[in-house]
Amino acid sequence: MHNYIREELIELGCPVRIINGMPDHIHALFLLNPKKSMADVIKQIKGSSSHSINGENLILEKFAWQTGYAAYSVSESQLEIVYNYIKNQKQHHLKKTGQNEFYEFIKLHGLNNSDD
Repeated sequence: MHNYIREELIELGCPVRIINGMPDHIHALFLLNPKKSMADVIKQIKGSSSHSINGENLILEKFAWQTGYAAYSVSESQLEIVYNYIKNQKQHHLKKTGQNEFYEFIKLHGLNNSDD
């Protein structure tokens, strides 16, 4: 699935640095095409990958992504840190679940969590 998403991002004009994840989520570090909105890119990726998974019957039940997503801009000075974070997902999530990490991020930055 990571390769499929990589190819879709490239087709959308969004050069990819890395894609990795866990069974319940993925992380993708890419350069957003200035002619596209993040919402449009994510909608395309989620829609086409769901269609592919379901069309090829890769899993027994019907696949659908969760409703929403998180997207963050990354400064040049932080690219290597973010790249390594994404590269080492399995080791990272041995210490903390993706859900717990997300809630901690929301709390740390004083953001509104729509799941509350």
